[in-house]
Parts: sequence; C-alpha cells; structure tokens
Amino acid sequence: MEKYDSKMMSKDIAHVEDNKSNSSPDPEVASILKDEFSKGQSSVEVDNFIDQMERDLAPVARGPGFFRPTLNDPRHLTWIMVTFASMGGILFGLDQSLISGANITMPAELGFNTKQVSWINSFMPLGAVFGSFLLGPANEYLGRRGAIILSTIFYTVGAALEAGAINFGMMITGRLILGVGLGIEVGTVPVYVAESVGRKVRGNLVSLYQFNIALGEVLGFVVAAIFIKVESSWRFILGSSLLFSTIMFVGMLFLPESPRFLMHQGKSLEAYEIWKRIRGIEAEEARWEFFIMAQTVLEERQQNESRKSHSRPVWMDFIFVPRARRAFIYANTMMLLGQFVGINGIMYYMSVLMSQIGFNTVDATYMSMVGGGALFLGTIPAILYMEKFGRRFWANTMLPGFFIGLVIIAASYMIPLNPETQHKVEGLYITGLILYMGFYGPYACLTWVIPSEVYPTYLRSYGMMFSDGAVNLGNFIITFTFTDMQKAMTKQGLTLGFFGGIAALGFVYQIVFMPETKDRTLEEIELVFAKPTRQLARENIAATAKCVKQLCTFRFREAFSNVGGSSKDGERRVYDNSPIV
Repeated sequence: MEKYDSKMMSKDIAHVEDNKSNSSPDPEVASILKDEFSKGQSSVEVDNFIDQMERDLAPVARGPGFFRPTLNDPRHLTWIMVTFASMGGILFGLDQSLISGANITMPAELGFNTKQVSWINSFMPLGAVFGSFLLGPANEYLGRRGAIILSTIFYTVGAALEAGAINFGMMITGRLILGVGLGIEVGTVPVYVAESVGRKVRGNLVSLYQFNIALGEVLGFVVAAIFIKVESSWRFILGSSLLFSTIMFVGMLFLPESPRFLMHQGKSLEAYEIWKRIRGIEAEEARWEFFIMAQTVLEERQQNESRKSHSRPVWMDFIFVPRARRAFIYANTMMLLGQFVGINGIMYYMSVLMSQIGFNTVDATYMSMVGGGALFLGTIPAILYMEKFGRRFWANTMLPGFFIGLVIIAASYMIPLNPETQHKVEGLYITGLILYMGFYGPYACLTWVIPSEVYPTYLRSYGMMFSDGAVNLGNFIITFTFTDMQKAMTKQGLTLGFFGGIAALGFVYQIVFMPETKDRTLEEIELVFAKPTRQLARENIAATAKCVKQLCTFRFREAFSNVGGSSKDGERRVYDNSPIV
C-alpha cells in the first residue's frame, strides 16, 4: 500500500480556516482538544481531513480477505484483537505456575539440587531480560503484531525443550528461550492494546492482560493438580503451554497492526484503513482522535528530524527531555515496585511455600490454586472499573490491602509449627495469602496499564524496552535470590521486613508523585508530563489531604469521587499551551 505523503498530511492539517464550527463530539472533549492545540481546529477541519483520507484511500483500498477480516461492528474486531493479544498473559501466567507444580517431582527425577532448581526457576525471567533488549528493535522493524508473533515462536520452542529435557543444560536452555519470548511479549501486548482502543476503555482493556496472567496462573495450578499423580508429571505440566502458544500464533496472523505504529512509520493510509476497521469513523470522537493522532505523530517526526542534527540517539530523550524523563522515571518506578513486593517469588515457589507450612505434596499443589484464584478474582474489579475510578485510586487503596496480607503471612511464620498448631498456621497463612493476592490483582493491572500509555509515540518502543527490562530484571532478582533471602532474613523478615518495607515506601511515592491519566487519549497524556514534578507533588499532597478530611467527616462519596482526580473538574485544562515534549 502506498504511503500517505507526510507533506500532504502537513498541508491538510495546517490548512485551517478561521470560520470555525462550534460543534463537537462531546463538549468536554472538544474543549480539551482545543486547549491542547492552539491552532483552533474545528469539526470542519476534521471532516475535511477525513474526506481527504477517504479520497486518497479509494484507489488503493483492499476489501476483506482471509487474513484481513472486517466485521460490521468495528468494536467486535477490537475485542477479538484484545482477546488474542492478551492471550500472551495466559502464557505468562501459565509458565509462572507450571514451574511451581513441576518443582515438586522434577528435581528428584532428574537429580537437581536446590541451587539448580533456583537457576531453573530464575532462567525464564533472566531470558526475559535478554528478550527486553530485542523488544525495541522487534517493535520498530516488525511492528507490534510482528513482535507478538515472534514471541509466540520463542514460547513454543522453549516449552518444547523444557518438556522434553533430559538434563540440566537442556532444561535451562528451554527456560531461557521461553524467557526471551516472554520479554518480547510482555512489553508489546499492552502497547498493542493501548494503541488500538478508545480512551474510555483503554485502562479496562489493558487490565485484561493482567486478568489473563492471573487466569494462566490458575490454569497452571489446575494442570499441575490434574497430572500430579501421573508418572513424569512435570513433562505434561510444562508442555501444556504449547496449546496456548499455538492458538495465539494462529490468531495473530489474522489481526491487523496497531494504527498508531503505522502512523509512526509514515504509513498514514494503512493506519487510516485499519482505524476504520477497528474504531470506525462514524462517531465524531473517533474522527477527532484520528486527526489529533495524525497531527501529534507528524509533529513528533518533525522534531525527530530536527534532533538528528545533534547526532543524539532518540532514546536519550529520556535523559534530556523533561517530559520524557518524568514518564520514564514514573513508569519504571511502578514496574519495579510491582516486582519488589514479592509477587513472583511467591508465585514461583507457591507449592514449596505450602509444603513449608505443613501441607503434603498433593495438598500443596491443590492449595496453590487458592492463591492463584484470589489473584484471578482480584483483577476483575480493575477490568470493570479501571477508567471509572482512575489509576491513583487503585494504587493507593490496593497497596495497603496487600501490605496487611504480608503482615498476616509473617505472623503465621512466627507460630511454632507442630501437630497442635498446624491447622492454625495453615489457616493464618492462607488468609494472608488470599488478602495479599486479592489486593495485588488490581495493582498488578496498573503495572501494565501505566507504561503502555505514558510514553510518547516516537519513544514508546524504547520506553517499553526499558520498562520490560526493569520488570524482568526485578523478576529474576526476586526468584533467583528468594531461597537465599529466606535463609538470611528468615521467612518473616523477608515477608514483612523486605517485601512489606518496599510496599510502605511505594505507598509514599504514589501519594506524592503519581499523576492521574484516566480518561485521556494517548495524545492527551503527552501533556500530563509537561507539568513540573514539584507542582505535581504539591497538587497530589493537597488532594490527598482533602480526601483524608472528607473521609474523616464521613463524606465518602466526595472522597472516592476525587481520589483519582476527576476529568470533569477542569484540572486537565492547566496544560494549556504546554509543549508536546
């Protein structure tokens, strides 16, 4: 397909008439868009731009085909895209919980010692660190869709190797390859979804990725329970992920590329054609959003061209451009915080931890489903209400909840384990685990939503590469050192002192420095980080104090309506005339 000439786009966008129409898709949306761009675009301009795109597309348009499905309602195709892409979350979750079940019988059958088991558990997140370095080039050269397809190939090869392993070398090779696929996939799927869906459901649908991670973890524990009594059960357990990687690979072949990525590549006509298929152009707001996206990407490309004279790699904007630097620090702080509260250490060693408090091998496998089930159920509210309540609400209400869970788990470790106290210890531990996992569910959704939306389009691949590397490096550190930290700090010291301490520090960071990005397009979020950090901190502290005062006077409706920062109170208009970067 021919590229839509960027000069022509610039001409179309810049050709502005002064006789504006006051009609808009939504009074609030229209006001925000006009505030963001001082050129005074109106519905007339948007219609002219869309009409021009239609005329340019007509000679080269392709109809529906076997690999180009088109549905009558664009929302249905969007849901199919989100469903298949988010299946990567199932693979991620499966491989976390499957290794937990395999750890019960695999070490004895293959003669692995404790240190080798630690390496096996941690080699997938280590491979994911390597995969994160491939994420940027894969996204830039293959696109979001191509990168996801590549990840499924790594998943399939890695799963086959680990299921057929006959020695330590073969096992860690399979785990490493599996991890490379994970590293590419976890940084691409949230971006693919975020770039393809509307602002009003973006947080909800990106949260579906975490829902599928939790679903995969539950399925992994179920698979382990099914095969636990079968000879060489660990081979069936580890090989079961092949089914999902194959389904995901086939499904992605039929799905379109992200329109924002295509626009970033200068393929404006292809971007517009796909936008029509997945978003439609009948709704006024969809037309405005495409127009603003086109302008923003064009401006970013022009800025990138001007920066080339400085001979500076584009990713160094994370250091030298304040808006990009703020987004980078925020996204990666949240990603690391999500890891260092211990979630993956607990997930990878779930069956072992259950055995430590007195459950036998079979019961430990069955009871592991309780923790996975709590995490799964905990993600459901975030899918339904992520955009309604906002990012700050979920972060600042969920973190204290799973901190309490850590306190209860630590308390269970402090009770001497003997036949008389075993049921008490088990009950206390399971209670703490359910609270921890249940409250972590919505919080985990945030760790995928935030990095997928805060980076500008021209830096999104690089930003996700760094964020992906951060989360996988944190995952590797926690899983590889988990048993050693237990010995050095004691179980209660690791649970409450380390994981709980990180959670407490994270809560302070969120209260002071976390911005609200709900109900904004990706282009509108560009402007959020133009605000100086000191100003954001002052506003967050003032808003928190107001919320606490309302709670103390039992004005709960007001408190919870403001805790995430309302998009209808004019707050977004403070970014008038702010630059894109």
